[in-house]
Amino acid sequence: MTGLVRPSSTRQATEPVRQEGLRSINLELVFRHILAAPVPISRTELAAGTGLTRPTISRIVDELLAGKLITESGLTHDGRAGRPRVGLSISDEGPAGLGLDIRSDGLAACVVDLTGTVRHLAFAPSTYDDRGAPAVLAELARMAGTAIEATAAEDLTVVTATLAVPGPVDAGMVRSAPALGWRNVDAGALLRGATRHLDLPITVDNEANLAALGELYASDNTLSGFVYVSGGLGIGAGIVLDGQLLRGVRGWSGELGHVTVYPDGKPCPCGSRGCLQTYASLPAILSDDPVPPHSTPDAAVTTRADAGDPATLAALDTAGTALGIALSDAINILDIDTVLLGGAFSLLSSWLTATVRTELNQRVLTAAWAPLTVRPAQLGPDAAVIGAALTAIDQIRQHPTTWLAR
Repeated sequence: MTGLVRPSSTRQATEPVRQEGLRSINLELVFRHILAAPVPISRTELAAGTGLTRPTISRIVDELLAGKLITESGLTHDGRAGRPRVGLSISDEGPAGLGLDIRSDGLAACVVDLTGTVRHLAFAPSTYDDRGAPAVLAELARMAGTAIEATAAEDLTVVTATLAVPGPVDAGMVRSAPALGWRNVDAGALLRGATRHLDLPITVDNEANLAALGELYASDNTLSGFVYVSGGLGIGAGIVLDGQLLRGVRGWSGELGHVTVYPDGKPCPCGSRGCLQTYASLPAILSDDPVPPHSTPDAAVTTRADAGDPATLAALDTAGTALGIALSDAINILDIDTVLLGGAFSLLSSWLTATVRTELNQRVLTAAWAPLTVRPAQLGPDAAVIGAALTAIDQIRQHPTTWLAR
């Protein structure tokens, strides 16, 4: 998996650039060129592409090599006569990012290297009944320690972590996650306390947002606009417009689960009625049927649907209809042409896709002349944890001098 290459922010000079600042600008310029190159790039090509002198290129390349941000990867021809030159590419050793995710069926941890390749992916089945946030995050901390230890043996150093949670987040505070029974939980502080021995900077973000970023990265940015719908104990959405994640004023956009589909419908734990979540989440599909021992909600639904259970198939049809109604409103407003079914919905897409597409074709104004795509997410249920790990490593890819300073 590659991706993560984003346009650099425009620097606005408000004071003279000092020598150290100029060094940092030039280093990031060279690193971006190596990052964007589809094949290993030579020092000569870097000098031509950046306008920097050969001695400056040599000094920066030596610094990037010493910091294990790049590697010499064989010989390359740059179109000129003469001997092949040594190629440079992004290193698969050195800094790495850690992603952690609280899913409907358990907990997940993932490590990606600087190239965007997944180097470690682990899952632990878990339920959240009668378990407080400290216990859940302590278990995630143990998984984080295992992931860091496993990848250290491969010459990787995890330098930052991102936690994905199913709810709106404000500076590490999970404001509301009904699926977990959390309200105003400082997940960032709790996880930092549980991982104190790991000494990692930790950020917290909404799982649907991180999953959408994961899908954007996995597509090599070929998907410029889509809505990622994450199904599980709750329902969230990550919205990408023009290649950028739409976060909203406070970063709380995408609460698709609480879009009203039936105004006089079932009561929702949020206090409203007729929310999408009350018809299309896993608890809604399962109704009052218990989950078998040693199983998970999504596995239970899949097993019953595979067996042709009439009640489950009817519930999936109801879920697909409600999901299509909610998505049609979003698409009419945002002018998006692609829907990715993620989380548990990616596993249930065989039963949901046709019904969702039918509703969209009936309700989206432009559907008659601009066909809509509805498909499972490429990364499946792992999209959020992979997106979290990629987001963590992206900080280094955007600002390599931060890593080199360490």
